[in-house]
Amino acid sequence: MLRTFDVLISAVGLILGFPVMLILTVVGFFDTGSPFFLQTRVGRYRQPFTLIKFRTMSKDTASVATHLADSSSITAFGRFLRKSKLDELPQLWNVIKGDMSLVGPRPCLFNQVELIDEREARNVFLARPGITGLAQVNHIDMSTPELLAETDSNMLEALDTRAYFAYILKTMLGKGMGDRVKD
Repeated sequence: MLRTFDVLISAVGLILGFPVMLILTVVGFFDTGSPFFLQTRVGRYRQPFTLIKFRTMSKDTASVATHLADSSSITAFGRFLRKSKLDELPQLWNVIKGDMSLVGPRPCLFNQVELIDEREARNVFLARPGITGLAQVNHIDMSTPELLAETDSNMLEALDTRAYFAYILKTMLGKGMGDRVKD
C-alpha cells in the first residue's frame, strides 16, 4: 500500500513541481554549471543505485558524506535549496523508479562502513531508502551511525500509513534540518 502512495505522490509531485524544477535547473546551471548531482548510494538489499538531487555544492567538492564536507563548498543558491529542501525534488524520480520510498532511512554512501554495519545488524537494508523519515525530522544525521541505524530500525518497525504521512507532512512543514556539514 505504501508503495502505491509513493508512486502516486511522486508522480503528482513531478507533474506539479515541473515548473519549479525547470526554474531551479536553469538557476543551478548558472550557479555551478551542472544543476544536478548524481551519486551512487546504498539501496535496498545493499544494492547500488544512482541518487539524483539538485547540486548544492561546487562541482569540485569531494564525494563524501555531507557531515564530512566543508561548509564553504555550499553555494549561496545551494544554501537556499538545502534550507527549503528543494534540492530533494529530483529524488521523486528515484521513488518512481523503485530505488527509494518517500519515507525510509536516508541512503548512505558505500564508504560509510560503520553505518552500513550498524544498519545491516538491524535489518534496515530490507527496506527501500527514503527521502525523509524519523531520523530526519528529529535532526539525527549520518554523523552518529549507531543512533541513526537504531532510529531507522525503530521507524521501520512502527511504519504504518499514519506514520508515513506524518513524516511527509513534518518534512513539508520544515521539521528537520538535513545532514549538517562541518564548519
